[in-house]
Amino acid sequence: MKRKEEDSLGVIEIDDDKFYGSITQRSKNLMSIGNIMPIDIIHSFAIIKKASAIANYKLNLLSEEKKDLIVEIANEILDKKYDDHFPLRIFQTGSGTHTNMNVNEVIANIASIKTKNILGSKIPLHPNDDVNLSQSSNDTFPSAMHISSYFLIKNKLLVSLKNLIKGFLIKEKEFENIIKIARTHLMDAVPIKLSQELSSYRSQIENITNDIDFFLEKLKYLPLGATAVGTGINSHKNFSKLVIDEISNITKENFKVSKNFFSSISSNDEIVQVSACLKTLSTIFMKLSNDLSFLASGPRAGLNELILPKNEPGSSIMPGKINPTQLEALRMVSIKVMSNDLAITLCNSTSHFQLNTNRPLMIYSLLDSINLLSEMMDSFLNNLLLKIIPNIKQIEKNLNNSLMLSTALSKKIGYDKTAKIVNLANSEEISLKEASIKLNFIDEKTFDAIVDPKKMV
Repeated sequence: MKRKEEDSLGVIEIDDDKFYGSITQRSKNLMSIGNIMPIDIIHSFAIIKKASAIANYKLNLLSEEKKDLIVEIANEILDKKYDDHFPLRIFQTGSGTHTNMNVNEVIANIASIKTKNILGSKIPLHPNDDVNLSQSSNDTFPSAMHISSYFLIKNKLLVSLKNLIKGFLIKEKEFENIIKIARTHLMDAVPIKLSQELSSYRSQIENITNDIDFFLEKLKYLPLGATAVGTGINSHKNFSKLVIDEISNITKENFKVSKNFFSSISSNDEIVQVSACLKTLSTIFMKLSNDLSFLASGPRAGLNELILPKNEPGSSIMPGKINPTQLEALRMVSIKVMSNDLAITLCNSTSHFQLNTNRPLMIYSLLDSINLLSEMMDSFLNNLLLKIIPNIKQIEKNLNNSLMLSTALSKKIGYDKTAKIVNLANSEEISLKEASIKLNFIDEKTFDAIVDPKKMV
């Protein structure tokens, strides 16, 4: 069964069992493009509508009855009771107006049902005049972007990051006494502890985690009350502070009024900055993936210094082959996050004048990156990192065969003589000690005292 609703463009039919209205239906009919708007955005809108109703009531702009209805329904949306009534896609109006109206219409129509009025009658709540009172899509959507990304980062990404850092610390302690050969330019270098090698990645991750913490605070600034272009037209002068105080009360976080409404409406620099941190994190993971893949290569014809867990058969044609699938997934996630960052960068830089009109794609890309990185870190930690085993035999073989152990000699006999030792050992396929003695540059006892990997790390 269908019902008919009327708006400024005329009459449109809507399924009777759907709580959205004409604006949502028109968008649904004309813009079924891409993925559905993340539910985090919808829930953030529910917080905004709830807080706005309370603020408007305190300003004597909304009756207590209407305020209570909006608050009650917003709470039900936050409880995920109506998730199926938010069908709109990412690729819609660039301001996110369709999604804002989707929320307004759902709240208004549920209010009609609760008060035994006709669905679509806009009684007792009008989606624009009551639910959207003192607001615009132009200030609510960027606010929802900040709220949704803030909580997803805090409750998901940062948790995964901290767990991953703990995982690295566990393996560093486990590998503290393992000395291996380092590599620069993909060539043998001087010795390094396996724990030191892992600490490099951990330190990078700690640094970017601190950066994420820093930029996370910027997401607490919301432009509510800016309305259409930042001037606050049709909004009470005290609305901004009141509504953001209410959001802080609801969320138990200290959200703040944007420092400049005009910049907050026309651009989304904070989203770009957070995304840049995620891109940096992805560059770390890309290198980590490549390094661990090389170190685990083999098992017979590669470096084979690390043994990765055998999670699943790796080939449909080569029996017994095991591939580094977690590392490949990590690499692909990193690539996707980098591409999301490019999309976000372009979205922020290609809008015009007083309004960014690429916002749905921006927030979809950011939330996608947050989710992907969080889930990938959890998988990498539990299915690979904590299960890595060092191949001690191969590590010692590569260490003892390396000509770069000679670096310690240069301080005693000089660079040129040391280079001659290396060249002779390499050309005649003899040990460094044998080459040193053959050239009469240093005696065996002195060589053994100097060329000790334990003293070189």
